[in-house]
Amino acid sequence: MIREPLIFEISGKGKRAFSLPELDVPSREDILQGLPVRENIEGFPQVSEVEIIRHFTRLSKANYCVDEGFYPLGSCTMKYNPKINEKIAAISEFVLSHPYAPFDLVQGNLGILKTTEELMNEITGMDAFSFLPAAGAQGELVGMMLIRAYLEERGNPRKIVLIPDSAHGTNPSSAHICGYNIQEIESNEKGTIDISSLEQNMTEDVAALMITNPNTLGVFEADIKKISEIVHAKGGFVYMDGANMNALVGICRPGDMDVDVIHLNLHKTFSTPHGGGGPGSGPVGVKRELEPYLPLPTIKKSEDKYILDFDRPKSIGRVRSFFGNFLVVVKAMVYILSLGPRGLKEVSEIAVLNSNYVRKSLEKDYFLKYTTPTLHECVFSDKFQKKHGVQNIDIAKRLIDFGVHPPTMSFPLIVQGALMTEPTETESKRDLDLFIDAMKQISKEAKENPEIVKSAPHSSYVRRLDETSAARSPVLRWVEKK
Repeated sequence: MIREPLIFEISGKGKRAFSLPELDVPSREDILQGLPVRENIEGFPQVSEVEIIRHFTRLSKANYCVDEGFYPLGSCTMKYNPKINEKIAAISEFVLSHPYAPFDLVQGNLGILKTTEELMNEITGMDAFSFLPAAGAQGELVGMMLIRAYLEERGNPRKIVLIPDSAHGTNPSSAHICGYNIQEIESNEKGTIDISSLEQNMTEDVAALMITNPNTLGVFEADIKKISEIVHAKGGFVYMDGANMNALVGICRPGDMDVDVIHLNLHKTFSTPHGGGGPGSGPVGVKRELEPYLPLPTIKKSEDKYILDFDRPKSIGRVRSFFGNFLVVVKAMVYILSLGPRGLKEVSEIAVLNSNYVRKSLEKDYFLKYTTPTLHECVFSDKFQKKHGVQNIDIAKRLIDFGVHPPTMSFPLIVQGALMTEPTETESKRDLDLFIDAMKQISKEAKENPEIVKSAPHSSYVRRLDETSAARSPVLRWVEKK
C-alpha cells in the first residue's frame, strides 16, 4: 500500500485552493477593524483544492468501519447499526428541536423518552429509568450515587463496595469517586463469584456489590439469586453492570434476579454506534425504593401532557445537561420496536450462538483458561503462542493483514495475554469463518514462522509502531525540516 504523505508534505509555497478576481465594488477595509484577525498562520500548509480533496478522500478510504467489516471487540460490543435507526433519528423535528423549547412543542420527544423508559422497564424488570447519563461509565457513577444517597438519608452511607475480579474496569473508579473503599472478590475455578468469599466479605460496612452479569469472561453468574440474597441480608444493594445485556434481552431480566440498580449501554445492546468518544447513552434503572433519588429531571404526565419534573426533593440533582443524548434514545427505541419481542430474543440467541461457534472453532488453536460454558463472548489467551515468542499484541497486529479488526486485548486482567472476542448477533457465518480462518492461519504461522507475526502488520496503511517510544516520547507537533 502506498503511504499517504502528510498534508504538510504535499504543501508547496504559493499554492492555494482558490483564487478570485479583483473586486468590482468598493471594498470595506474597516469592516474587521478592531477584531483579532490573523494575517497569516505560520507553517500552515499551502495546497490546491484538488490536492486537499484527494488527500482526505484517500485517508477516508483507509479508515476501517463496522459497515466494512467485522469488529470482534469483546465487551465493547461493536455491531452493525441498522440504517432505519439513523433514518428515523435524522427526522428534522428531532434534530432541530431545541432543549429549551416549551413542553407544548416537544410532546413527541418527551413521549419517546417515556415510551422508551417503559420498554426498558419491561425488558429489565426494573421500575424506573433515567436517560440522563451520557455513557456506561457515567451510568455506573449515577447508580452508585443513588445507593449512597439512600443510605445517607438513613444515617450511614457505609464504607465499602465489593467488586469481583471479573467486573468491568470502570466499576472500581465509579465506586471510588462516590467515596467508597474497594474490596475485590475473587473468582472461582469456573470464572464466577466465589460464594464463600462473598459471604466472608459481606458485612454491614458494605454498601453494595457491583456485579457484571454475564461477566467479562462471558460467563453467566448462575448463583445470582443466592448472591443477591447474601447482599440484601446485610442491608446492602446489588448493582448490576448491564453492559453485557445483549446476552440476556428477551431471555431473563435482572429485576427478577433481585438486582436493585442497573445501567444499560444503549450504544451497545441496542445497536446505536459508538467509539471515538461517542455519542453514547447509559441509562440507569432502579427498583421502586431508589426511584425518588433519580437525577433531575424525570418525565411524568400531568393533565394528559408530558412534563419534566424538577420537584424531587430526594433527587441526587443534575448529572447531565438537558436530557442526555436524546437521538441515541430515539435510535434505541426504533431498534426495539422494529425487532419486537421475538426479534429481541433472537438477538441474544444468535449472539450466544455466534460466540460459541467461534469458541468451538478455535479452542484447539488458542488457550482457554476457563472452560465454563460462555454466552455472548469468549476469552482466549496467547499461552500456546508464547511458546514461540508470539504475544497477543502480535496476533492482533497480524489480524490487520487479513482485513479484520483485532479483538479486545489484555482484558479481563484475570486472563493473562487475553484475546477477548465478541462476534455479536449481526455477523454472518461467512464473516465468522473469515475471522476463524485468519486466527487459525496466525496460530500456524506462530509455530512455523513466528517472525512474520511479530513484525506485522505488513499490508496496512501504517506499519508496526514502536509503542514504547510512542508512549514515552510522543511527537505532538509538526516541525518543518529546514
